[in-house]
Amino acid sequence: MNITATSPLTRKLSAFVVLSEAELVVLRRLHQRRRTFVAGRDMVHQGQSGQAAYILSAGWVCSYKLQPDGTRQIVDFQVPGDFLGLRSVLLRTSDHSFEPIVDIEAAEVLTSDLLEAFAQTPRLATAILWAASRDEAMVVEHLVGIGRRDAEARMAHFLLELGSRLALVGMGGKEGYDCPLTQYHLADALGLSAVHVNRVLRQLREDGLVTFRDGHVTFHDHGRLVELAGFDPGYLDQIGPLLK
Repeated sequence: MNITATSPLTRKLSAFVVLSEAELVVLRRLHQRRRTFVAGRDMVHQGQSGQAAYILSAGWVCSYKLQPDGTRQIVDFQVPGDFLGLRSVLLRTSDHSFEPIVDIEAAEVLTSDLLEAFAQTPRLATAILWAASRDEAMVVEHLVGIGRRDAEARMAHFLLELGSRLALVGMGGKEGYDCPLTQYHLADALGLSAVHVNRVLRQLREDGLVTFRDGHVTFHDHGRLVELAGFDPGYLDQIGPLLK
């Protein structure tokens, strides 16, 4: 199987930049150390040192911070095509944990792998840094959501963002997408209780906007949901002049 044609990361980057054959070869090498991880067992621990980064090929992961009282705040969810721990390989220790939500497949990427790839293909390095910057932009939006959006708008914005991210790698669209998250995951990510999450999802469903049931998100009125959330996908679609 040709990894350059099937890799979600390749599909994501290719949506914004035409990759050369040399860049595709380097991407193929970055996918060589393929590993599997089981659901519910951290692949990277908060405070861990000397860890690798990973390219998620299949499955979903959550990144989270553990608080002294044992509670956690989910920072983001990673879907196929995303890097895990890209920033942490350049730091002494990881400042958060990664937990597979389902059994996953990922390619392990050592710091030496990244440095070699960046040296050989600077344009690919720029594309990967763009992907990392895009992740940071999403975290900013999540902070705005928790701080300023009411619960319904917060949930709507989150579900729309996931849909846009998944559409980029051929796993979703304006009709909906498969989603393995539980209401407890949503609660930890959105700063709500599980009871409140249930109430908000029920209200959005009764309003004819979206249904999240049995592991699938179905958009009934995508336009009205965008209006409710004030969702502008520009922060997901921007590309810098160095990649044009």
